[in-house]
Amino acid sequence: MTSSNQKAPGPREAPSEPFKRAVVGCLRAMAAKPGLEVSFVVDKPGAIQAVEPGAPRLPEPPRRMSAQDATVLRGQADSAALRIACHDAGLHRKIMPRGEAARAIFDALEQTRVECVGARRMVGVAQNLEAALNDRYQRAGLSAVRARDDAPLEDALALLARERLTGRPPPDAARGVVELWRDVIETQAGATLARLDSALEDQRGFAKIVRHILEDLDLAEAGDDRIDEDDEDSNDRPDNGEDESGGEGEQEQAFDQLKSERVEDADEATPDFEGDVESGPPGETPDDLAPGESDEPSGTRRPPPSNAMAPGADYRAFAPQFDETVNAEDLCDPEELERLRAYLDKQLLHLSAVVARLANRLQRRLLAQQNRAWEFDLEEGMLDPARLSRVIVDPQTPLSFKREKDADFRDTVVTLLIDNSGSMRGRPITVAATCADILARTLERCGVKVEILGFTTKAWKGGQAREAWLAAGKPANPGRLNDLRHIVYKSADAPWRRSRKNLGLMMREGLLKENIDGEALDWAYKRLLGRSEQRKILMMISDGAPVDDSTLSVNAGHYLEKHLRQMIGQIESQNLVELLAIGIGHDVTRYYSRALTIVDAEELGGAMTEKLAELFSDTQTRAHGGR
Repeated sequence: MTSSNQKAPGPREAPSEPFKRAVVGCLRAMAAKPGLEVSFVVDKPGAIQAVEPGAPRLPEPPRRMSAQDATVLRGQADSAALRIACHDAGLHRKIMPRGEAARAIFDALEQTRVECVGARRMVGVAQNLEAALNDRYQRAGLSAVRARDDAPLEDALALLARERLTGRPPPDAARGVVELWRDVIETQAGATLARLDSALEDQRGFAKIVRHILEDLDLAEAGDDRIDEDDEDSNDRPDNGEDESGGEGEQEQAFDQLKSERVEDADEATPDFEGDVESGPPGETPDDLAPGESDEPSGTRRPPPSNAMAPGADYRAFAPQFDETVNAEDLCDPEELERLRAYLDKQLLHLSAVVARLANRLQRRLLAQQNRAWEFDLEEGMLDPARLSRVIVDPQTPLSFKREKDADFRDTVVTLLIDNSGSMRGRPITVAATCADILARTLERCGVKVEILGFTTKAWKGGQAREAWLAAGKPANPGRLNDLRHIVYKSADAPWRRSRKNLGLMMREGLLKENIDGEALDWAYKRLLGRSEQRKILMMISDGAPVDDSTLSVNAGHYLEKHLRQMIGQIESQNLVELLAIGIGHDVTRYYSRALTIVDAEELGGAMTEKLAELFSDTQTRAHGGR
């Protein structure tokens, strides 16, 4: 008999729990925040960087964890702790440069700075960080990059800075990317890069040197004095310096304690790992959301300050001969396309199920309309058996026939135009590709033709168009100064089964660059006008205002935004195409009369299906002439 005061045994603890507790304890100690809330999530590692520094999330350890898995997880935890201990998020936001490319480099170098602080003080931390870094780039597939246009400049620059600050070579997975950029960076900014060591533990001073690096690389204009202005403002805020220095003092104390405690604590809690690694899907994007952007919705980009555009100035392209419209399968070889598609399929299995349910609901609504689309009491057609009773009652009554009408949605074409800009990297572009894939399949089953298009640019910093402008002597007001890349993932007449693998191209590292929305909208609109269907629907999916650093640096600040508004006004006024937009973390309602803004990319599937369902509803059908 069991004693009454004997406690019933509690639930068995998972084998990884002691290790997780040790990791969390080290993270809190290094961050000098004993009460810091840390959570483990079943998610891809890239999402960790998107979280506010005050509440870090770490990936749940795999069920069969190897020693390498443990080291990678420690490195991810160390990176998060160093970000909290050595980084002032408010200062970072205030002095961040303008322009997407410049901001990406600024963020990457700041993350490199905080990690190098820990790597130089503790050998164990350096080893963990290197393992996490190599894992990150391995998942990103950077080892397959062969062209400079596909190699992220921010990653190459960050790894070169790390090499100078710690003496450690780039990880094997990213060595090729660094070598593609090494000569350019060393030639243009090598001397400035060497100065980073002198300001490693001074965030403001480090940021000033980074600003000069951006100027050397022609990614920022000289004379941007916001950092200096912040210095002056800090004199009026005596407690500001105290906050910064206080954090640094706590960091010193935490590091001193950890030098003797960290290795012992972690080693005691580390189990003897056996078995294979449950490796994550390949092709992980390394910077889903760059550090420093966590306070904004995913993908939000603020356009540069508006400057007055000269009266009568028309939108134009300086060198349109360098633009391209290309099929997705022409941008990479079939083997890589298959690999990217497989990666896309693995990414969001749970999302696929949710979107599939929504798509099935949409399909049922469309098929319900189809079943009701009959004309009765006709003189010819199919015999209507429901009215035969009238003939029996009165043989003089003529036979009644019926004929199925073509449902309104059957004579419809839908174009999904997806923003392929750099800020869509990671979760937003993966969700967009998944939703487009499932909806294309659903609408095809209902007899609705679907076209899937994407838009970006061929290069950062203007590409061949900018080179032509420089060769021409830098004429004033050159207009659009970058090379467009418009991508056809699925044409309206192509069956889904032949085009499904093309959507994997959106997962390719280096594809996503700048976004020039106005011309993309014009391109998609003209493609629709050439279609024979009576009803045409164009759905824009974007996460920000049009941004191209090369164009905006030599034209009025709202040059691209003004053209976008002009194109939207033209399409909506002509009423030949039904235009609607969905903004991911970005308010598109200020541009489009029919629009929806969602906070998180996870909501995209529901937003797309509901908007399409509204358009195909009976009310909408009557509003468009009852075809």
